[in-house]
Amino acid sequence: MTVKVVRLGLSLEPELLALLDRWVEQRNSPSRSDAIRALIRKELSNRTLANPDSDALGVVALLYRHEAPNVLRRLTAAEHRWGDHIRSTTHVHLEGDACAEVVVLLGKRREIDRATQDLRGVKGVLEGGSLVTTPAVAGGRTGHRHPHDPPRIRGPPHDEAATPARRRRPGPGRA
Repeated sequence: MTVKVVRLGLSLEPELLALLDRWVEQRNSPSRSDAIRALIRKELSNRTLANPDSDALGVVALLYRHEAPNVLRRLTAAEHRWGDHIRSTTHVHLEGDACAEVVVLLGKRREIDRATQDLRGVKGVLEGGSLVTTPAVAGGRTGHRHPHDPPRIRGPPHDEAATPARRRRPGPGRA
């Protein structure tokens, strides 16, 4: 797929251009244009995520010691509390009985933040960090819905005549 681009001119002070060139090299960008596009996307993502009801994707990394009492039980319980938001978890065994858990969550920004705090607050978790972004920057959506949200696609109306009636079996006291 070919992406259409529009060329534009950009004026920068020499010092700012030198900083940009250093940053392009450090991030291994193929070009200044690629780096500037990344900066624009980051700014747009930050603006979108300032709204607590914005669509968000979160990645939470947790570190703990495997032998810590009940840490796995507590972590599993916390993950179950956020089961409607969690799309993936990965457990990694590190050396020295240390473990890492990586959790991918979808939902509203405020929900991702609350889930992150809940997961990082599990007794026995030693360290936790997160990354929150919005799929809108890549032209996507999380597709996350809540049970109280109206359905996006409605099926045909329910036809009572086409549905066989349930028959009650006679039970005690029923004839």
